Amino acid sequence: MLKYIIIDDEPLAHEIIEEFCSMLPHLQLEKHCYNTMEAMQFLNENTVDFMFLDINMPKLKGLDFLKTLTNPPKTIITTAYKEHAIEGFELNVVDYILKPFSFDRLVTAVNKVSNTIQTPKLVREDVSTSETSPKQFFVKGDKKQHQIAINNLLYIEAYGNYTKLFLEDDMIVSHEKISYYETLLEASNFLRVHKSFLVSIGKIKFIEGNRIVINDHKIPIGQTYKSRINKLYGS
Repeated sequence: MLKYIIIDDEPLAHEIIEEFCSMLPHLQLEKHCYNTMEAMQFLNENTVDFMFLDINMPKLKGLDFLKTLTNPPKTIITTAYKEHAIEGFELNVVDYILKPFSFDRLVTAVNKVSNTIQTPKLVREDVSTSETSPKQFFVKGDKKQHQIAINNLLYIEAYGNYTKLFLEDDMIVSHEKISYYETLLEASNFLRVHKSFLVSIGKIKFIEGNRIVINDHKIPIGQTYKSRINKLYGS
């Protein structure tokens, strides 16, 4: 469960963010803060995983507030002002989303938070999913938001500007590129084996020559990835 707070002087912004986040079962709202001073007091006494932070607020602006924190939570900037994006990323914010934003844009930002909280770890012998890895994530496809359980995901295939997610009993076309999922799943024992394929290490049945077999699927191993796989598995 990821705990978060909302820091924004607009009540409507709170309503929208809370409504969107209520659709994500792994998130828990801890506090509504309507100015940065209220947020500062709360964070002095409590710990959260991340915060939604508006920029244009009275008294102390959002980015100035962020500068005062010695160990800030992961931060998603939510603002109507795109001109502060560079300064925001210089302060190591996880994402910078412009109002008004859609549900899928918020989901993308939250997925980035989930990924940054994880410790990347590729395990050769013990291929079970780390307890710190995300257990599920949301994918936009076919005008729906699909919740994907990572332990149900076999592999991902690049599909032009899209990707195909192959599950145990289904296949979903996603609007994200394969590089997005490589970053998202790097802590969950997924391995890039080809420019067009990302596989779940725990689902591999065997490796034979230049291909990987997962269930009845045969995935090619790209030449540039072969040496890495040889080092990991001694094939």
